[in-house]
Formats: sequence, structure tokens, C-alpha cells
Amino acid sequence: MTTHERIRPFNTKVTYPEQNLDNDLCQAVVARGRTVFLRGQIGQNLDTSESVCIGDAQGQAEQAMHNIQTLLGEAGGKLEHICKITIYLVDPRYREEVYRTVGKWLRGVYPVSTGIVVSALARPEWLVEIDAMAVIPD
Repeated sequence: MTTHERIRPFNTKVTYPEQNLDNDLCQAVVARGRTVFLRGQIGQNLDTSESVCIGDAQGQAEQAMHNIQTLLGEAGGKLEHICKITIYLVDPRYREEVYRTVGKWLRGVYPVSTGIVVSALARPEWLVEIDAMAVIPD
């Protein structure tokens, strides 16, 4: 039995055939359990607050997803409990590399996803920020 009901799952290979993407997403999630809201994660080491992968959007996305996995684990959850992610990019040209990285971490999860291009993040060296909402089953 799956934890949450995923409504209208799809893969971005079909939705965006002109782009080099392969993300498992869905249109809606019906979640049951304890809700966890994660602060937006960036290319920053959680333990030292040091910015990592300066100038590398893909590397920053990798660090952000590692942070999300770590924080969910500390809350008693797993990546598969994620229901919603939001990806903030400072440049739309980073979209494919960042989405491929996020897609690798969330293979088979099918969260709801929103992508937004913003003029800047809190520090000029940050190129991507990812926030997540998860529901851990009771």
C-alpha cells in the first residue's frame, strides 16, 4: 500500500519532450499523517552554514536535496513522504540541469512540483533554492 494517493502521475519526458527531463510528478497528492514543512534549502552545508558549489546550479541542487533528505530523516521521514516541492531558480537556463538532479533524488515519488524563476535569492552566490512539504504516515 502506498502512503499517499498520487493523482494523475506523469513523467516530464512525455510532458516536455523537447527538453531533456525525466521527473516523476503528479497533479495532486492526498496525504495522510504528520505534516513536515521544510525551509527552502540551498547550496549550503547544514552543519557549517558554508555555501558550496559556487557558480554551479546542479551542485547546489544536489546539496539542497541532500539537506532535504537529512532534515526529513531527522523528522522521522523519508524522501518518499514528500508531497510538494517548489524550485526557485535565478536563471531559467538552469532549469534542465536542476530538474534532472531533483528528478534523480525523487525517482518514483511523484510529488506535486512548482518551478519559479526569481530575480535573486537571499545571497548572490545561491542559484537555486528548493523547499518541500512532506507528510509522514502515522
